[in-house]
Amino acid sequence: MKDLHDQTQGQGYAQSRVSIFMQQVYLWMTAALAVTAVAAFYVANTPSLLAMLMSTVMQIVLIIAVFGLVFFLSARIQTLSASAATGFFMLYAGLMGLMLAPIFVVYTASSITQTFIVTAGMFGGMSLYGAVTKRDLSGMGSFLIMGLWGIILASLVNIFFQSSMMSFIISVVGVIVFTGLTAYDTQKIREMAENAPIEDSLAIRRGAILGALTLYLDFVNLFLMLLRLLGNRN
Repeated sequence: MKDLHDQTQGQGYAQSRVSIFMQQVYLWMTAALAVTAVAAFYVANTPSLLAMLMSTVMQIVLIIAVFGLVFFLSARIQTLSASAATGFFMLYAGLMGLMLAPIFVVYTASSITQTFIVTAGMFGGMSLYGAVTKRDLSGMGSFLIMGLWGIILASLVNIFFQSSMMSFIISVVGVIVFTGLTAYDTQKIREMAENAPIEDSLAIRRGAILGALTLYLDFVNLFLMLLRLLGNRN
């Protein structure tokens, strides 16, 4: 009876640990999305700032800064303090907002809102699936990562060809890839949560920020791919 009690208590502790960790992941992801949305909306409604950020030079600077920050966070997350990890993540979200501001000029506000709602529904469903499924998604993940690299290469090639058909295909494949990656990444984060030292607040914060960054990227990219397919242009 004592062994059964200890086992039940241990399972309850593990579930509590996972719950606390996942709550922090989704909390920081939501905060980052809010920062991105506010930054994008502010820039889109400030013509002088929007014109400056839409210049070729500033676009290149933003792309370098965004990619540099995401690689820095991924590589150095285990050495950063809790405040530094959080600060860099919010800075990254803000820079993404600056990059995404032109979508308010290109697409109608109603189509952006509708696409965001569709994205939230798809993301929520696939993230829930990744969190609860007992199926090992690692095989699917390897295939999806290969698909992601394919999307990146095809997008670079299409910069020169400017093919509307290729752009459409990239968007369709992108929706499939990022929908699948949402489930795969959520399962990986849950596995991370199961081994997280709940008594170590710094480790929990670092892990939660890294998990939030991963899901944030899945959400934003899924949103952009859907917007290309569903969005109504101004």
